[in-house]
Amino acid sequence: MGRYSRLHRIERMDPRQDYEEIFRLITAYEFPWDYLQGVSVAFLRDYGVPRISQLLDRTQEFERVGQKRYDDTILIAHEMVRDGMDSEGGRAAVRHLNRIHGRYRIADEDYLYVLATTVVGPKRWIDRYGWRPLSPQETESLALVGRHMGDMMGIAGLPADYAGFARLHDAYEQRMFAYDPANRRVAAATLRVVTQWYPRGLRALVARASLAVLDDSLLTALGFRPQPRRVRIAVRRALRARAALVRHLPPRPDRLPYRPKPRSYPFGWTLDDLGPHWSHSRPLRPLPDEDEDETGGTPPTGERPPRREPR
Repeated sequence: MGRYSRLHRIERMDPRQDYEEIFRLITAYEFPWDYLQGVSVAFLRDYGVPRISQLLDRTQEFERVGQKRYDDTILIAHEMVRDGMDSEGGRAAVRHLNRIHGRYRIADEDYLYVLATTVVGPKRWIDRYGWRPLSPQETESLALVGRHMGDMMGIAGLPADYAGFARLHDAYEQRMFAYDPANRRVAAATLRVVTQWYPRGLRALVARASLAVLDDSLLTALGFRPQPRRVRIAVRRALRARAALVRHLPPRPDRLPYRPKPRSYPFGWTLDDLGPHWSHSRPLRPLPDEDEDETGGTPPTGERPPRREPR
C-alpha cells in the first residue's frame, strides 16, 4: 500500500453516502494523532465562551476528576461512531450523552457551537499541521458526521455542509468570546490534565507549547498571554517537521487501526463507566426518530450488555 493509497480510495467515494467510512479512515488511519489535537483545541475554544465555561466551572469536574472528564468526552464520541452512528451501540451512546446534558439548561446556539468546534477544529489543525491537507471528500465527511450527531441529539438549525459549520463557528466566536475568570480556571484545569501525561521536567514546556498553537483571540478570552514569538515559531516548525516525517513513513496497516487508550480505564471500559456518577439515575429519553417504548423498558444503567473494549 502506498502513502496516498487511502486518499485515492477516498477520492472515489461519495461523502453523501460514505461519510461514516471516510470519517473512520481519517480518524483511525490517516490522521489519528492530528484529529485528536484538533479536538483538544476545540475543547479549549469552548472555554472562551463565559456561559459555557461558567457551567463547566460549577460542575468542578475538571478540577476534581479532570482526566476522567477528558477521557469520557473522547470515549462517548468513540462509542457513537465505532459500529456506526445508527447501530445499537451508537444510538445508546447518544441517549447517554443526551441524559447527561439534560440536567443543564444549555442554549441551542451553544450546542451548535460546541458541535461546530469538533468539525472545524480538526479540519483546521490537519490542514495546518497534518502530513497533507484534507481532501474535499474528507472535509465534507467531517461536516456530515457532525450533522448526523446533531440530528440524533435533537439540535435544531444544523448547517448543511462544512462551509456552514465554519461560518457558524467564526460568527459565534466573534460575538461570544470574552474573558471571564471561569474561562481561565477551566482551561488551566484542562492544561494540567494534558501536562501530567509527561515527565515532570517537561510539563512547563508542554504547557507553553500548547498555548503557542492558540490564536490571540482565544488566548485573550482565556486570560493567557501570548507566548513569545520565538516559542510560537519553534513549536510550529516542530509540528511541520513532524508532518514532513510522517509523510515519508509507510501508511498505518489495515490490521492496526488507532484505538483510544484512556488513562482512566487501563482495563477497558463500558458505556456505563462513562460520564458523571449521577448520570445513570436520570431516565433515558428516546432519540428524535424513536418512540417512547423504544427506551421505556431500558434499565437505568445502560442499553446493552457490558462490553470491554479490546486492547
